[in-house]
Amino acid sequence: MRETWVVGAASNRFGRMPESGREAAARVALEALDVAGLDPKEIGYTFVSNCFGIAERQAHLGPLINTALGIPDVPSCSIESACSSSSAGLHEAFVHVAGGFEDAALVVGVEKLSHLDTLNATSYFAMGADYAFETRNGATFPGLYATLAHAHRQKFGTREEELGAVAVKNHANAALNPHAHFQKPITLETYLRSPVIASPLRLYDCCPFSDGAAAVVVGAREKHPRPSAEPLVIRASARSGSIADMHDRTTLTGLPATRTAADKAFRQAGLERGQVDFAEVHDCFTIAELMALEDLGFYPAGGAGRATTEGETERDGRLPVNPSGGLKAKGHPVSATGASQVAEIFEQFNGRAAGRQVPKAEIALAHNVGATGGSCSVHIFGRR
Repeated sequence: MRETWVVGAASNRFGRMPESGREAAARVALEALDVAGLDPKEIGYTFVSNCFGIAERQAHLGPLINTALGIPDVPSCSIESACSSSSAGLHEAFVHVAGGFEDAALVVGVEKLSHLDTLNATSYFAMGADYAFETRNGATFPGLYATLAHAHRQKFGTREEELGAVAVKNHANAALNPHAHFQKPITLETYLRSPVIASPLRLYDCCPFSDGAAAVVVGAREKHPRPSAEPLVIRASARSGSIADMHDRTTLTGLPATRTAADKAFRQAGLERGQVDFAEVHDCFTIAELMALEDLGFYPAGGAGRATTEGETERDGRLPVNPSGGLKAKGHPVSATGASQVAEIFEQFNGRAAGRQVPKAEIALAHNVGATGGSCSVHIFGRR
C-alpha cells in the first residue's frame, strides 16, 4: 500500500448552526481543501456522512456537496455507522488512496438537529440502538450508558468523583477550543450538584446535542511532495464491530469492538501503547472515556478512573486525553464527530491548538464509537 496522509482538515464551531447542514458541509470541505492546497478537481472520491439528514428532509447529500464544490461528476458515497460514521468514511478514503484507486479523497461529516425539540432529537439519536429490543422498550442512550456505568461501578468500585474528573477536565480543555460547543470550565462541586439524568449519570456526564460539520482530505504521499501544512501520516486505520444489543453481550464493563479495533490498529502501526502521546477518544458519556482508555489498553480494567483523578489524562499529564474537550464539551454532532477528532489532531500537529497545545506530540490516536459499541474505528497518526 502507498503511504497515505491527511493533508488537510477543518471544522466549524459546534453548537447551533444558523445555516443548513449542506451549506456547512460544503463550507468546511472548501476550508479543508484550502488547507491542503488542493483544487476540488483533484479529489477523486468523496465520502459523506449525515445520519440524520432526514431531519432536514434531505438524503443523498454527497452529490449536493460535490456540486457545490464544482465537481458534480466525482463519485460520492454516503457512509452511515451511527456516531462513528465519518471515521468509517476516513477508513474508506484511506483504503481508496492507499490502494491506489484514487490519489486524493474527501471525507465530510455533518449533522443539524437544533431545529428539533428535545423529544424528537432524542428519538433520532435512539435510531442507533435496536428499535425492536431496546428503543421500543424505553431504552435511551443515557439509560444504556448508565447501565454500563452501573456494571463498571459494581465490578471496579468506580466512584462518581472519577466520572466527575472526566467532565471537569474536558470542560477545561473545551474552554480553550474555539470550535467547542461549551467554552466554560466547571468545578467538581458543580458536577456533583447537577441533576441525575439516568443514575448514576448526572447532567455533566452527558454530551450535548450539537450541530456541526468537519472535513478531512486524504492524499497519497507521492502526490504531495510539498504539502501546504504538516500532514498526518496514517499509521493505522482499523475498524471492528460487536454484538449490537447489550443484553446479548458477555460483559458490560467495556466495549469489545474497541478492544478488537485497537489491537488491529497497534499491529498495523507497529507501535506500543506507551508510544502514543495523546488521544481523542469517544466520550459521549464520562463512563465512555474511562472504558475507552481501558479497552484501548492504556490502563488496566478499572484503572482509568484513578488515573484521571490523579491528573494523568490532563493536557500536561502522562497521556493527555481529549485536549479538544471531547464529545462531552466540544460537542457531538453525530456524523461530524470522527472527522472532528482528526481535525483536532491536525491542528495539534501543526501547532494551531493555542492554549490546549500538547507539546512535542509525535503519535496520536483517534477512537470513535457507533452507538453502544456496535461499530468502532481506531486511527493512529504520526509525523513524516
